[in-house]
Amino acid sequence: MTTEEIAQALKLTAQLMELHELNPFKIKSIANAAYKLNKTDIDLQGKTLQELELIEGIGKGIAGKINELQTTGDLKELKEMVAITPQGVIDMLAIKGIGPKKVGQLWRELEIESIGELLYACNENRLLLLKGFGTKTQAEVKKQIEFFQSNIGWYHFASAEQFANDLVNKLKKKYKTEFVSLTGAMRRKCDVVDKIEILVASEETVNMDELENRAHIKIEIINCKEEEFYSKLFETTAAKDFSISDFKLQNTNSEQELFVLNHLQYIEPELRESNDIIALAKENKIPKLIEVTDLKGILHNHSTYSDGMNTLKDMAEYCKELGYEYLGICDHSQSAFYAEGMKLDKITAQHAEIEELNQKLFPFKIFKGVESDILNDGSLDYPEEILKTFDFIVASVHSNLKMNEEKATARLLKAIENPYTTILGHPTGRLLLSRPGYPIDHKKIIDACAANGVVIELNAHPYRLDIDWRWIPYCLEKGVKISINPDAHEKQGYHDMYYGTCAARKGMLTKEMCFNTLSLPDIEKYFTIRKP
Repeated sequence: MTTEEIAQALKLTAQLMELHELNPFKIKSIANAAYKLNKTDIDLQGKTLQELELIEGIGKGIAGKINELQTTGDLKELKEMVAITPQGVIDMLAIKGIGPKKVGQLWRELEIESIGELLYACNENRLLLLKGFGTKTQAEVKKQIEFFQSNIGWYHFASAEQFANDLVNKLKKKYKTEFVSLTGAMRRKCDVVDKIEILVASEETVNMDELENRAHIKIEIINCKEEEFYSKLFETTAAKDFSISDFKLQNTNSEQELFVLNHLQYIEPELRESNDIIALAKENKIPKLIEVTDLKGILHNHSTYSDGMNTLKDMAEYCKELGYEYLGICDHSQSAFYAEGMKLDKITAQHAEIEELNQKLFPFKIFKGVESDILNDGSLDYPEEILKTFDFIVASVHSNLKMNEEKATARLLKAIENPYTTILGHPTGRLLLSRPGYPIDHKKIIDACAANGVVIELNAHPYRLDIDWRWIPYCLEKGVKISINPDAHEKQGYHDMYYGTCAARKGMLTKEMCFNTLSLPDIEKYFTIRKP
């Protein structure tokens, strides 16, 4: 089982225990371990029971459960609770805004046993009969159900990509041809996809039954003749708003040749979302897009000083090993109690360790950062005397997410205007396919960042990718730099920089307008000048 699957099994165990009103201390322990594992990609494969017990936040009891999941593929305790819980009730646990206790209340008091029944109950105002359910709660539950149902059948690009690439290689081998390629939304590297489309140049029809669909995602195979491969690839890559009707299509030896024939600058697949890009291509105005290799450092990362899985030393050494020049460590601030946010003693200890590591790892450098919570009134966590001890600050919202646009925008504006804010973290707080994020006036926020010299984060975690790539062109127009940050909670999280770069390219981000393409001396100078 993967770490993600183990985390999900533990999370469901904790949820069902809470649903059935079992031991609250045990529930908290299992839920915390699931949260910890969910934040990381730590490889649990092959670890002995003793090695599992040594992992931060796991302990003996949880290690036993992980070991049972790895050796048997199941958890007896979970299996027993699933057996006495209707599947529809388990499905209801996926609805945001109602935790296991409220789901249990709906099940026991209103005999609701499915998401469909719950939506119907909302429409009939039946939730208002229950203690703790008011008009606002009922409206929010209905909204979350509708959001949940609209996302059924969609997958994160990151969760489908490896499987899709494996399929391409398998088909190349089977049909003895190099004329096989991902196409459609997968080739455009969209943040979420509803299917994998593959173009195959073969006279023989692909037998779908031979393709093991371990990702449980729809697979569509498009056959073509070898000579028409590139024109068909161009045609099938295009989004519906990228009109190909004006293109002269003919058989060529490459896609690039097809663009030359149409007197257009080559348009990278990621940019083929709408006709707006065609006007730029006609005037040869599409800039050179950013590449992963342009990135010089990794900012916004977490260690065991808050809710990370790896020590600061491990995070720094691996970052250096990957060839980066610098690391920005940004553990959570004190208000993020759920993430073991740093009190003053932890900050002091971390800063001392950074000084020591910087001497050992020279010329590589660790910058003293923090992910400071933006409090409800828009102020930053920590008083000024603590804020000024950091090299830079990522300001992010993590609490009270149910805001209207006016409240959310005002809250962010105040944080942006704080002279200690260096980077605005994941601006909308969205989680793709799970949480839509709070509504903000993007133009006001970007304008404020331009006026206050604040960088905007493109959170590279494939479940976030926030700021949305569609707003990057407006950032560039206003001169606001984008920082591609992985929000890594363990070493392997650094590799999410790839997904952030994919999204950045869709927004036409260049090397020059990306903050962390700055060299170590340049970013060091920036942080020094930027500090109040």
